[in-house]
Amino acid sequence: MTKKIQIAIDGPAGAGKSTIAKIVAEALTFTYIDTGAMYRAVTYKGMQQNIQLDDSVRLEEMLRQTEIKLQPSPQGQLVFVDGENVSDAIRSNKVTSNVSQVAAHPNIRRILVTMQQELAANGGVVMDGRDIATHVLKDAELKIFMSASVEERARRRFLDNEGRGIPSTIENLQEEIALRDKLDSEREASPLIQAEDALYLDTTALTIEEAATKILKLANEKMM
Repeated sequence: MTKKIQIAIDGPAGAGKSTIAKIVAEALTFTYIDTGAMYRAVTYKGMQQNIQLDDSVRLEEMLRQTEIKLQPSPQGQLVFVDGENVSDAIRSNKVTSNVSQVAAHPNIRRILVTMQQELAANGGVVMDGRDIATHVLKDAELKIFMSASVEERARRRFLDNEGRGIPSTIENLQEEIALRDKLDSEREASPLIQAEDALYLDTTALTIEEAATKILKLANEKMM
């Protein structure tokens, strides 16, 4: 019987984590868990309720009364907040530019990390985010730290936005990504760092398929 392992993929914004993690999960028939979407969902609802995003107490009160569901579909993973499909809404520029602030609150992270650990408890999962290998799934059998140049990440985000009908420029995206890297790396609660036992994967010159193939090879070795 094939071992159902935990695969943790970390890295900065725009490195291709989510896209590659989905491919890997599908190939292995594992569950894909997009932790970034969970933080985006909290950010989205907080903004909808006009909560100041630096008010961690009110955000926590809101989150404790919120249902966040991740649901696979032929169109990719759908995200529901209190029954509402917010899959596209949480990808807006406004949510993107504010999510790091919400993710920096230790109390919000604690609640979401508990949810993520419960989802991954039985293995057979691919989870991506900023602190999966260092904090959420410390005992994951396979840990990957994925990155790419700021220029390449901005280009990918631009194409993704274009496909979603979200207006943006590569110059602005480069600035936003560089700022988000700084915020994610310098925050006190679970900063973005490479776990000591994580393998580094630079995807700048790799296609999505090439990067996924590399991870699948590593995963299959771990499951033997």
